[in-house]
Amino acid sequence: MSHDTAADQSKLPFWKRTHYLDRMTLKELTVAYFQHYTIVAYLAIAAASVVVYVLNPAAPLRTLGAIAAAVAVYPLVWHLLHQYVLHGQWMYKWKLLSPTWKRIHYDHHQDPNNLNVLFGALHTTVPTIAVATIPVGWLIGGAGGAAIAFATGILTTCYYEFMHCIQHLAFKPKWKWVQFMKQRHNEHHYFDEDGNYGITNYLWDRLLGTYYEKKDRPQRSATVFNLGYTEEVAVTYPWVKELSGGIASGHPRRRVLGKEANENDSKAA
Repeated sequence: MSHDTAADQSKLPFWKRTHYLDRMTLKELTVAYFQHYTIVAYLAIAAASVVVYVLNPAAPLRTLGAIAAAVAVYPLVWHLLHQYVLHGQWMYKWKLLSPTWKRIHYDHHQDPNNLNVLFGALHTTVPTIAVATIPVGWLIGGAGGAAIAFATGILTTCYYEFMHCIQHLAFKPKWKWVQFMKQRHNEHHYFDEDGNYGITNYLWDRLLGTYYEKKDRPQRSATVFNLGYTEEVAVTYPWVKELSGGIASGHPRRRVLGKEANENDSKAA
């Protein structure tokens, strides 16, 4: 990002600024993370859910059971959504759904380090979390159980999103377990998108046969950066291409560097 661009960004409200994770420190990420409207909204929803729980408390054991159930179900729900919805070859085929698919995942794979498209869209994530946690919480502890399970799902999402951000920072984590997660996620983005769907938990990848390490696969996937939405596919289903102004190809970072180089050359001329 050029000095002029950075200056322009500083004049914007924090929720309108563009943040690129590969150019940020962990401290800068932490500040941007807690200022992002998505995280602010999640924390507000979690706080409201805790208030509902306080007004309608469940018994201690039922409360712990609802929390445990929400934590347990989350990795499986995320895995299934990631594999069969976000990476499914069906949403872009529906004109009505194509903008949603573009926003919630295609844009992230096209530009993985852009914080603006890393977080899920609130209108899709919040209802999904509610569906995954509220019914099981209600069965365990009634209204209080439902409220605390929903709050747990929201806070678990905050944790997932922060770890997701860390996996896109240009630094090597000190902790081995974070290094492991970062390596698996980078393989998902830059080597083969068909696998390693977990963000912080790869148990379900192992159980469902989608876990891999780079050494296990002979070559890079031809669709790792476009999720199978190619120029040929766009002939029949053009809506994502139209919304994106074309289909980018090649390594996302090299595309960004090339774009910046062209912009700098234009300014110099």
